[in-house]
Amino acid sequence: MSLQVSKPVPKVRRGASEEKRSPGAPRLRSTLARIRSAIEAVPLPTAIFGVVTWLCCIGLVMVLGASAFDSLIVYGSVWSIFEREVLWLGLGFLALLAVLRVDTTFWRRLRVVMMIGGLLLLVAVLVPGVGVRTGGSSRWIGFGQLRVQPSELMKFAFAVFAADLVARRSAIAKEARQVVAPVLVLLGAVCLLVLAQPDMGTAVVIGCIGFGLLVASGVRARSVAKVLGALAVFSGLAALAEPYRRARLLSFVNPFAHANGSGYQVVQSLVGLGSGHLTGVGIGGGHQVWGLLPNAQTDFIFSVIGEQAGLLGTLLVIASFGLLAFLGLRAAAGARDRFDSFLAVAVTCWLVSQAVINVGAVIGLMPVTGIPLPFVSYGGSAMVVDMAGAGLLVRIARNGLHRTAPARPARTRTAPARTAPARTAPTRTAPTRTAPIRTAPTRTAPTRTAPTRTAPTRTALSRRSGV
Repeated sequence: MSLQVSKPVPKVRRGASEEKRSPGAPRLRSTLARIRSAIEAVPLPTAIFGVVTWLCCIGLVMVLGASAFDSLIVYGSVWSIFEREVLWLGLGFLALLAVLRVDTTFWRRLRVVMMIGGLLLLVAVLVPGVGVRTGGSSRWIGFGQLRVQPSELMKFAFAVFAADLVARRSAIAKEARQVVAPVLVLLGAVCLLVLAQPDMGTAVVIGCIGFGLLVASGVRARSVAKVLGALAVFSGLAALAEPYRRARLLSFVNPFAHANGSGYQVVQSLVGLGSGHLTGVGIGGGHQVWGLLPNAQTDFIFSVIGEQAGLLGTLLVIASFGLLAFLGLRAAAGARDRFDSFLAVAVTCWLVSQAVINVGAVIGLMPVTGIPLPFVSYGGSAMVVDMAGAGLLVRIARNGLHRTAPARPARTRTAPARTAPARTAPTRTAPTRTAPIRTAPTRTAPTRTAPTRTAPTRTALSRRSGV
């Protein structure tokens, strides 16, 4: 009979297997912690301004490479579109600095005027002879190269007006509908006028602004879900109402089935992204910029970045917008008051949602809506209004910084005054003598007790004996 000795099973410490599987996890966490600490060390207004400037620099380089061929064919010079981009970008920085110098209370006082003016411009652009009709849509007002897109101005006006509305209503409202109903009425009126141009992409961006404000106001998730469902149904009906939107929706489902028609842009965009591989073919290189990709410098600039800078370049741009979203929410969390907080949320939703819609359309995850990539795509009034929105974020962050930071004393260079040390004679105090208290001892007289005498008992025997 043989005995089998079982070896003890070693106890595995919990989490040890995970560390063996992913040895780089602690290193990744430490790297992310260092990045976060480095970001938090930079003042918030400076960080927001730096990210916006970085994206604008990327846009200048990529617009020059993407527009050279079209600029040569249309204007006879490879620099024509780039020069206009520099002009609009300069106007955008002026708008950013102008908004930065004005306190947000100024825009709050003008909220009604801006909202009424924006609605009137949206109506005027639909009037024949007033609105400039290009490509089957009437979106611009102006003449020649000086044109303004009222729907872009409406983003700024709607963000200010809706932020003030939510800030006032959420402070006194007892029910969620007192906040949701006014926002939905205003949002519906604006989106109907924008869809009438037609401009589906801008309507979706304005809807994202209203949705973000409702979430930030603390409305219940059920109410927000109802609003989101209603917007989704409304957007689907609007997309199927027009033939060109229906064609874009079908090409979005299967772009290669419509490669020679409505899906041509998406197919060429995917070809450009795939040609870049990891590091790209180099700035200014590639084949899509030679007329193969329509609107390469505007709506599909992200595809040009993917072809010339590769996957790393596209991830860098996406990370930059993610950083901008993080900084915008930080500005909202540390804002001076409720209005500034809701306004920061509105502007952040505006810029980030626009970037998500553009990137989603370029990579084929969303239908093509004609939304430019903020700060990167070539654009006129869109660039100026986006820069003004960035100026609002920087101003809100500066207001919050002044509110939370302690006041620094003024630095004055004064020679230290030399004073002779004062000599004080030590004070001598006589010790206090306390006489001991004498108490007379108490004498207690001893108690004397008389002895008890007991008479002897005589018995009968003693009586007989004569005792």
